[in-house]
Amino acid sequence: MLTSRITPVLLIDEGDLYKTRNFCKPKYVGDPLNTVRILNEKEVDELIVLDISSTKNNTPPDWELISLIAKECRMPLCYGGGVKSVQMVENLISLGVEKVAIGNASFTSPNIIKDAAKSVGKQSIVGIIDVKKSGFYKKKYEVVVFGGLKRTKMDHIQYSKHLMKYGVGEILLQNVDLDGTMLGFDQRLIKEVYENIDVPLTVLGGAGSLKDIQFLFNKYKIIGVAAGSIFVFKGKHKAVLINYPSEEQKLKIIN
Repeated sequence: MLTSRITPVLLIDEGDLYKTRNFCKPKYVGDPLNTVRILNEKEVDELIVLDISSTKNNTPPDWELISLIAKECRMPLCYGGGVKSVQMVENLISLGVEKVAIGNASFTSPNIIKDAAKSVGKQSIVGIIDVKKSGFYKKKYEVVVFGGLKRTKMDHIQYSKHLMKYGVGEILLQNVDLDGTMLGFDQRLIKEVYENIDVPLTVLGGAGSLKDIQFLFNKYKIIGVAAGSIFVFKGKHKAVLINYPSEEQKLKIIN
């Protein structure tokens, strides 16, 4: 049964934990294993770990670090970054990763999605959609890959259908222009993708408060809402403090 989820997102760069803004200007925020231990105590719904160095550099996942994170996690774990073969997907699942997010390869070698879904189950394959505003008036969306560095010439709806054609079990959607800004989610982007897919959707990018998350739950009922900054920063000076809503707060937000 599908349920609403509030999911922290951790960005790994060369083994350390960072937070970006518009996929740039990474700010060091700590050690990933210590952060996972804190999130365990806070009983988070799910955890997404994205290796941004593997994504940009097209290098393999850091198997040792992923193994350590998976062993430490007491919540469902989704990993993305550098995944470009079915064997890599199978290795990640064997390490204890529950879901594997595929970004670059979903564009360059989409048959990996189909073959991986056959191997480990469709429910374990997440397709990543990162978009940037494009066009003269910046009113159009274009999907980007390789950490936002390469444009695909496909829009968000085309790419959603592309991912579903190859058999993803879930979509992770993000507006790169809102990454780390804490200015709120892109409501038009979310609505247009939500109305054109038949798989679960998790949205990421722009959350500035728990009210932003609550608004999406009120509007869409069953949706995954992911965030980075609000779960690693605190206050106007953005001091690093790992946080997550209490069970009481979650019930108020979801209901």
